[in-house]
Amino acid sequence: MAEGEVRPNKKVVLRNYVDGFPKESDMKVVTDTVRLQVPHESTAVIVKNLYLSCDPYMRVRMSRPDQSIEFPSFVLGSQVVTGYGVAKVVVSGHKDFKVGDLVLGITGWEEYSLISDPNSLIKINHPELPLSYYTGILGMSGMTAYIGFYEICAPKKGEFVFVSAASGAVGQLVGQFAKLTGCYVVGSAGSDEKVNLLKEKFDFDDAFNYKKEEDLNAALKRCFPEGIDIYFENVGGAMLDAVLLNIRNLGRIAACGMVSQYNLEKPEGVHNLINIVLKRVRMEGFVPKDHCSKYRKFEEMVVQHLKSGNITYVEDIAEGLESAPTALVGLFNGKNVGKQLVVIARE
Repeated sequence: MAEGEVRPNKKVVLRNYVDGFPKESDMKVVTDTVRLQVPHESTAVIVKNLYLSCDPYMRVRMSRPDQSIEFPSFVLGSQVVTGYGVAKVVVSGHKDFKVGDLVLGITGWEEYSLISDPNSLIKINHPELPLSYYTGILGMSGMTAYIGFYEICAPKKGEFVFVSAASGAVGQLVGQFAKLTGCYVVGSAGSDEKVNLLKEKFDFDDAFNYKKEEDLNAALKRCFPEGIDIYFENVGGAMLDAVLLNIRNLGRIAACGMVSQYNLEKPEGVHNLINIVLKRVRMEGFVPKDHCSKYRKFEEMVVQHLKSGNITYVEDIAEGLESAPTALVGLFNGKNVGKQLVVIARE
């Protein structure tokens, strides 16, 4: 393609701010145009988007501006929805990025994106692996699992680990990291299919379908008669409350997300917080963008495990930009099995 060429550019925009659970109709796909040219003397780049990551935190950016916490809300109708993705540089004004470079970073849910500050992009070091992996296991999902488990929870061999939303992009990796460390690990998921996946493919020691449990406290006592040392928190609400009853002295909780709360008009309260004091529990929230300096260390560790077969990985792939709203909404209904991503182009 020629520099300066004008091309059609399909993109996803937000149609309505979301109250409760998001719907496909809250987003729409529109067609605009893009000129494949960066501003004169600019260090910007233009990328062709290949794979887009669907992530629960994006729901927060679909809230009204006065309700969004940490992440700014998308602008209705005009601003393209953004998120993590894998892309190829097609025009560059930056000396460190060449045409043809494959990169990971925040990009638009569109065919082509102008990235004004490419310093936030990460060059892909292992194109011999599936590029889609950089939306998940080698992207921010993997970094999230790595930081939360290794850096925050500081696991020791023989400890008891519980992972909620364990079949998702982050949870499936936390469980496998725990097994590699020599821990006993149990996961919860929302279907029997996902429970079987945890035990049979990801080698969890045990797993349960939380939707079939009348008493989450009893379920955890059944799975952890000696209590929980580490809880990787993805859901919040009633599950967190039950964990606090079963956490051991000096337990650690990495608070990655609380997906059960994102679509509630009034978030649920947590009633057993006194256990954090009585059991000297450390609970720490985190976001992966605060730990970008550790990315290369994480990448090389996981690449080694992938190539040696120590880690397995499951993706749920939607084809085409038009499928992106459905794929994102499906996250909040538990429709995905493994990492949800959208393929825009394969090269």
